[in-house]
Amino acid sequence: MPLTDLTDLDLMDSALYVAGVPHEHFAELRRTSPVSWHEDPRGPGYWAVVTHPECVAVNRDWQRFSSYLETCLPMELPEGEREQQQLMMVNMDPPLHTRYRRLVNKGFTPRMVGALEQRIHEAADDIIDRVCERGEADFVTEVAAELPLIVIADLLGVPQGDRHQMFEWSNRMIGNEDPEYLVNEAAPAEAAMELYAYASELYAKKREEPHGDLMSVLTEVEIDGERLSDLELELFFLMLTVAGNETTRNLMSGAMQAFFDHPAEWDRLLADRSLLPCAVEEMLRFVSPVMNFRRTATCDVELRGVTIRAGDKVVFYHASANRDEEVFSDSDTFDIGRDPNPHIAFGGGGPHFCLGANLARMEIHVMYEHLLDRLPDLRPAGPPVRLRSQFINGVKHLPVTFTPTTKLRG
Repeated sequence: MPLTDLTDLDLMDSALYVAGVPHEHFAELRRTSPVSWHEDPRGPGYWAVVTHPECVAVNRDWQRFSSYLETCLPMELPEGEREQQQLMMVNMDPPLHTRYRRLVNKGFTPRMVGALEQRIHEAADDIIDRVCERGEADFVTEVAAELPLIVIADLLGVPQGDRHQMFEWSNRMIGNEDPEYLVNEAAPAEAAMELYAYASELYAKKREEPHGDLMSVLTEVEIDGERLSDLELELFFLMLTVAGNETTRNLMSGAMQAFFDHPAEWDRLLADRSLLPCAVEEMLRFVSPVMNFRRTATCDVELRGVTIRAGDKVVFYHASANRDEEVFSDSDTFDIGRDPNPHIAFGGGGPHFCLGANLARMEIHVMYEHLLDRLPDLRPAGPPVRLRSQFINGVKHLPVTFTPTTKLRG
């Protein structure tokens, strides 16, 4: 339905996303106002950037569009919380960001990611074993959520028995606008404090008995002769817990819903597995699990003919850029053979390109490879229940059915 006044469109209203990403609104903005000013009753007004080239430009140009000044989160933070968030790598600008990223890169090299591949295959089969005999499952909580939790727990050196606690903490922090997760107004802060306490205890153990996991490595590294503080280590743990869990889980869930909505593409993939790498990229484009990020203009800058003033809030929308008709033909079509596919689900390059992109791709590829092999007739058993969020394109529950099969192990 056409908008009568684009300035009335409240893109920060999470209720707008409960039924699905409002792609028709973004399409109209791309056509008429690629860079548009929006008032926000909850905080300062902001510039919404919705076209692919401009989103890439804002993301890459850290000198004119800072992640640090007000963090990369679209919502407003109290001053004390903002200062703490600024210690997190995702909210830093170079050159400090560059030094921190160099440290964490040690856990995400192709060799390190490749070493996890066999473990990921085994985990995918274990996950399917838990549901395959029933012939039904909640695809989100029992399938999509499990693999990234297992992988991130291994990467961080967290005992597998604690991985569901990480799931709960992450949901309470990210789902702070969703009534299912927001049991009270203090829930996000309480979840963060519980996670910090857990991380502190875990790091203490790593210092005494280091292993090959990333957290053990971080307790030993130095920056300019100084080791990371306890708070910095805890913030690393929080960032990787959320980033390694929320995004991949919601991508897998959103992709399965996309296949349900486009069943011919599932049949196409069943018939030709060579399409799977290309299909993974199309899942990332079509779903765009992180819908936006924020920057703050450091100086007056012109973008698509619009003057943005120093200090202005700028929000760029991956979810819109990945449907840009000037870049993607038939952009609203889910096409697992799409090539080329220059989506920006991982950020579109620059210093903030997703650290775990290769790992996420591998998890998605492996999980869907095993689903195609073992549960080829997956079908919906009810409508998806979506996350109430203007930040994460999330599915909380997705009931599915399939022909029961036997376990591979025991």
